[in-house]
Amino acid sequence: MWWDERVSARFRRNLQPTLTYWSVFFSFGLCIAFLGPTLLDLRCQTQSSLSQITWVFFSQQFCLLLGSCLGGVFKRTLSQSLFALFASSLAISLVFAIIPLCHNVVVLAVVMAVAGLAMGCIDTISNMQLVKIYQKDSAIFLQALHFFVGFGALLSPLIADPFLSDTNCILSNSTANASSNLPHIRKSLVPHHPGNLSHYDLPMKGMVVTRVSYAFWIMALINLPVPIAVFFLLYKERMVPCFSSSSHPLLSADELAMETRPADKDELSTTVQRPHGAGGHDDLFSCCQSKNFRGASYTYFAVHITGALVLFMTDGIVGEYSGFVYSYAVEEPLSVVHKVAGYLPSLFWGFITLGRLISIPVSYRMKPATMVFINVVGVLITFLLLLIFSYSVVFLFVGTASLGLFLSSTFPSMLAYTEDILQYKGCATTVLVTGAGIGEMVLQLLVGSIIHDQGSYSFLVCGMIFGGLAFTFYAFLLFFHRMYPKPSADMDDASPDKPAVRDDTGQYQR
Repeated sequence: MWWDERVSARFRRNLQPTLTYWSVFFSFGLCIAFLGPTLLDLRCQTQSSLSQITWVFFSQQFCLLLGSCLGGVFKRTLSQSLFALFASSLAISLVFAIIPLCHNVVVLAVVMAVAGLAMGCIDTISNMQLVKIYQKDSAIFLQALHFFVGFGALLSPLIADPFLSDTNCILSNSTANASSNLPHIRKSLVPHHPGNLSHYDLPMKGMVVTRVSYAFWIMALINLPVPIAVFFLLYKERMVPCFSSSSHPLLSADELAMETRPADKDELSTTVQRPHGAGGHDDLFSCCQSKNFRGASYTYFAVHITGALVLFMTDGIVGEYSGFVYSYAVEEPLSVVHKVAGYLPSLFWGFITLGRLISIPVSYRMKPATMVFINVVGVLITFLLLLIFSYSVVFLFVGTASLGLFLSSTFPSMLAYTEDILQYKGCATTVLVTGAGIGEMVLQLLVGSIIHDQGSYSFLVCGMIFGGLAFTFYAFLLFFHRMYPKPSADMDDASPDKPAVRDDTGQYQR
C-alpha cells in the first residue's frame, strides 16, 4: 500500500468494522440527495402545493440535526453503537420502501423525519467510531468515510432520473401551460426555503401519473446490504442476543500475540477493561453537564467552539451553494439556459466526491491542519474570483468545480485536527457534527431570504462573507491550539484535558 506498514496492519485488523462504517455512510449519502429531483413527483403523489411539499425538506433536515445531537447517546458501548447503526440503516431502507405509499404530505413529512433521525445517528456514530479505532491515524479513514457519503449523494439522483416525469404528473386542464415550467421548477427546488416557489401555479387535482415509486424501491434494495453488513459485524462480535454467551475481539489471538509488545500488555488490558463512558465523545447533552467542565481550561471550550464555527460556515456554504447556484445562474446578468444551468449542482457535487477521493492519499502525506488551511483559503479565493468574473459563464463553471474541490475534505480534516488537539477527549465529534448540521440549515434559510430581498448577486457576496468568517474562525482555532495545555503525566484523571490512553495495537475495542 502507499501508506506505511503500521497503518496498513491496523487497517487489516479493523477491516470489517471500517468497511461497515463506510457502507453505512453510503446509506447517509443515498438518503440525503434524492429528495430534490423527486420532489415534484412526490408533490403529485401527495396532491399538495409546492409550498406544502417543500416543507418535507425542513422536516428531514431538522430531524437530521436532532439525530446528530442524540447520536452520542448510543456510543457508550460498542453494542449500543452497532445496534443504533443497524436500526438506522434498516430504517433508511424501510423509508425508501414506504415513501411510494405516502399519499398525504403530512405522512410523507413524518416518514422523512424518521429518515432524518436515522441519518443524524449515522453521521455522529460513524465518525466517532472511526476516530476511536484509529485516533492519530484517523484522518485518512475519515476522508474515505466522507467519500462514501458523496458517492451515495451522486448515485441516488442518477437512479431517480429515468423515473421522473417529463411533463406535469397531475393531468388537468392547466397541465399544458404548467408543463413548460416543469424543468425550471425542478432545478429551482431549494431545500429549507419553502417560500421561493410560491409564484408557480401547478394543478393540485386530477389524475396522478408518476413512476417515481420504482426509483425508491430500487434504492431500498440497493441500501439493503448495509444493515445486513452491520448485522454481520454484530454477529462476529457476539452481540446478537442468541449468540451473546461468549465474546472475542475482532483481533485474533495469534495476531494479538504478534502485534502486542510485552511492555504494552498491562496498558492494553487496562484500556480494554475501562468502560467506554469514561472517555470523551459523549452526546451533546452529556457534554453540557457541569461535571465534565471541572479542571478544564478556557482553551478547552474555545477549541470546541471555534472548530464548530468553522464547520458551521463551510457546511453552510455547501448547502447554500448547491441549493442556489442554479437560481443564480438563470437570472441576470448571466441568464444561463435552464438545461445548461442544471448541470451546475451536479458539477459541484461531482467535484466534492472527486475531491474526497483525492484527499484519501493526500491526507496520509499532509497534516489535517494544513489541509483545512488550504481548504478555507481556497474557498475564500474562489468566491473572490467569482465576484470579479461575475459576468463570465465559463468561470462560473470553473469556480463551481474549484469550490467543490476545496470544500470536499474540510469536514473530515477539521474533525481529525480538532480531535488531535483535544487528545481524543471532550466532545469534539458531537459538537462539530451538530455545528455543521446547524450551519447547513440556517445559512440556506438566511441566503434564501437575502436573495429574495436583495437580488441574485447577493448569493456570491454571502458566500464571500461566509468564507471570510470560516478563515477567521480557523485563525482563532490555530491560536487556541498554541495556547492549549500540552498533556502531562500528573494531570488529574478526571480532567477533560487529560489525553486518552492510546491503544498502539489498534485493537477494535468493546
